[in-house]
This record gives sequence, structure tokens and C-alpha cells, in this order.
Amino acid sequence: MSSTATHLRSEGDVNNTPARQEWNNKIQDEATQTLLKRDADVFLHQSMSTPCLDSLEAAEGIYIQDTRGKRYMDFHGNNVHQLGYAHPHVIKRLTEQMHSLPFSPRRFTNETAVQCAEKLTEICGGDLNRVLFAPGGTSVVGMALKLARYITGNYKVVSLWDSFHGASLDAISVGGEACFREGMGPLMAGVERIPPAVSYRGAFPSQDGSDVHYADYLEYVIEKEGGIGAFIAEGVRNTDVQVPSKAYWQRIREICDKHNVMLIIDDIPNGMGRSGEWFTYQAFDIEPDILCIGKGFGGGLVPIAAMVTKDKYNTAAEISLGHYTHEKSALGCAAALATMEAIEQEKLLEKTREDSEFVRARLQQMKDKYSIIGDVRGIGLLWGVELVTNHITKERAYDAAEQVLYQCLNQD
Repeated sequence: MSSTATHLRSEGDVNNTPARQEWNNKIQDEATQTLLKRDADVFLHQSMSTPCLDSLEAAEGIYIQDTRGKRYMDFHGNNVHQLGYAHPHVIKRLTEQMHSLPFSPRRFTNETAVQCAEKLTEICGGDLNRVLFAPGGTSVVGMALKLARYITGNYKVVSLWDSFHGASLDAISVGGEACFREGMGPLMAGVERIPPAVSYRGAFPSQDGSDVHYADYLEYVIEKEGGIGAFIAEGVRNTDVQVPSKAYWQRIREICDKHNVMLIIDDIPNGMGRSGEWFTYQAFDIEPDILCIGKGFGGGLVPIAAMVTKDKYNTAAEISLGHYTHEKSALGCAAALATMEAIEQEKLLEKTREDSEFVRARLQQMKDKYSIIGDVRGIGLLWGVELVTNHITKERAYDAAEQVLYQCLNQD
């Protein structure tokens, strides 16, 4: 497959390109090459994970350290390191939990899980006061879809093109990226997709630069299709940092209320402070019917995710929404509770908002200086820099983006 074809199909990092192969071949370290070979021989190969970029031996704060001892500032972290790696407060709380209650079987509760759920509903605020935990974000998306079906009696779902909500069959069914559905055969029925509100390269831009008209596609589908139970979307598109306007999201909320459609916000990658708010929807002055969180919720130490909804939807007691072994994981909840505590104690939401202005100004300076930068956009400390070959056509500079990546990796 050509490099260009891979770019067009892929949601994330592109592994099978000449640049990636050249990078791997340049690693002149026997221990690293041996470990990469062992990895390739034992793990099932899959898109966007194979081959591995490098091998790691340590992670702390903002840094990851490879097997050669070289340290890199990690600006990606799979969205789990809002606190940085190995945060001492999270490690302390987790260690204490391991010595007292390392596991809590399903159908039993425990103090840590209850405290964690209580704290989570506190930071959500509003009417979001009912919680279910799960081992990962994809599982939470599945739980949200099941709850929406049960509450509304409608199985159809609307999502956005180019969206990502996980890699399981139900998640790729509602996701908007065709590369994940390719070759999978029949998936979950009743999914409709509408264009996302894209400011820089929108499929249907308005003359005044507004993105509110993108919300009207949702109402059009609801009225024409019928039987829609839910609309699922990220508050901010994580992968390429698409930040809709407040007016767009308030119009979406209005449409969902008007047609009794449940609004599901997938904040799995961007929640826990990345936007400068606890959750992205809070930046738009709306409230979803169901909130999905994960990734950084466990402080980068323990996989844990959560679905949060409203008390009026606590009506599915006879339905198994998320029958998971680690449903009220004492360890996962200890890590999540410590993460929320650290964000509060260190005033990280305030710092994120302050640092956001610095990042915005510096990236704008770079855009003014370098013609290859077509657009910069972001919220909080989630930012995207779009490289283009032409400012008029906005053609993406794929090769240049790869060169920037490997140049950064080569820096001492």
C-alpha cells in the first residue's frame, strides 16, 4: 500500500511507511533491536500498532525513556498522562489500596469505589449523578449505547464522519472512520452519520465562518430517518483537534431535547482537565444525557473508565449494562480518586487555562513565520497544527509531517 493510501485510511499514527522503516533501521542498539524482534514474533500484528516505534524502559513526569536511555518529552501518551507519568499521589493511594483491598468481586461494594463515584458526580455537576465503571473506554461506549436503546426504545444512532469511539464491533459500528470497518462484514444496524463541524477544512463551510449549520444535519436526519435514540460525539475531536463553537453545541443540545434523542458525549481522550475544564462539554455550557470517560481517568497507571448519566435514567435495573469483572475495581477507583484529588490540589485546571494562552500565542507566531502551517487550533492544552502544501487548496503536507516527527525523535 502506498504511503498516501495509508494516510487516507488511518485515524492515527502511520507505521508502514518508508520513513518509519528508516527510523527503525537506524536504531543502532542491540538490546532495542532484540526487544523489537521479540515483540514482532510474539504479538499479533495489527494496524496502527505494528511495527513498534521503539522500546521503553521508564516513564516519569512528562518524559518517556527508551531502552538506550534516551528521554523524550511525551506530548501524546495515548491521552492517559494528564498528571504526568508516575505521579506520587496516585502511586501512594494505589499502593495503600493494594495492601488493604486489592480486588473487589462483583456484587460487593467497597469504600474506595463509592468515594470515587461520589467525587466523579461532584466534578460533573448538574444532573449527572449516576455512575457505572468499566475496564476501558470502548466498554463504556457500549454501555452508553445499550442504555440509550433501553431509555428511548429506539435503536438507531447518529454519529459524525471521521469520529472514533473505540475498536470493538459495536464501537466501530458507530464510529465514523471506514478504515476500522473495512473487512468486518455486517455491523450494528441503524447507524447514520453526519458531517462534523470542521472550521478549517469543512465539507460545507458557511460564508460567515459559522459552524452552527452543521448541527442542522442532525435535525434533518432525525426528521427524515425516524427512530433515532442517540447522538454520539466527542465534545472536541481528539485526533485532529476540531473544536466546535459553543453555539454549535448548544444547538445540538436543543435539537436532542426537541426530538427526545439522548446526547452521548465521548470524553474518553479529552476528559480529566485537558480542555481546561474537567470535561469538554463544560466549556460549551451544555450537559449531556450520558458522559463517557476513560484513559487519563486512572492517572496513567490503571485502566478504568466510567459512564455517568442522570438519576431519571436509573430505570434499567433489569438490564445488564456493564457486567464486568472489574466493575468496582478497588485499584482502579483508588487511582481515579487520586487523579481527581491531584488535579484539584495542584490547581491543574487553572494552570491548563493559563498555559493555553501561552501555547496559543506561540503557535500563532509560528504560523505567521512558517508558510507550511495552514492552521492552528485548540482548547486548553489540546492543540493541533495542520501542515499544508498550499494555503488555498489546503492540501495536507503528509511527508512534511513525518519529517517533523522523526526530526523531533532525533533531537538530543
